[in-house]
Amino acid sequence: MNGVHDMGGQPAGAINTEEHELSFFEKRVDAMLRLLTDPARPFFSVDELRRAIESLAPDRYHGLAYYERWIEAMRMLLEEKGVLQPAEVDARIDQLRQRLGA
Repeated sequence: MNGVHDMGGQPAGAINTEEHELSFFEKRVDAMLRLLTDPARPFFSVDELRRAIESLAPDRYHGLAYYERWIEAMRMLLEEKGVLQPAEVDARIDQLRQRLGA
């Protein structure tokens, strides 16, 4: 069975191949991934990250940008491994939303 990520043979639209500068968010997500997969003290592997990304529900997968999928997968893995508790992540997100007025 193919996952939502497997687009082989399906129309997917145009692909933008132009080089672009990474946003601050994208750089930060990449840095977090490098820290969390550091061989000296890994929290998870890149293969685990891929599994987590590929396990996203289709509507969630298609609703997120590339690096947003990474951050969602990192959260899933850290919760799965007991490093983070869902309630503490949700509470922190609520605090940030209140502070930013979102």
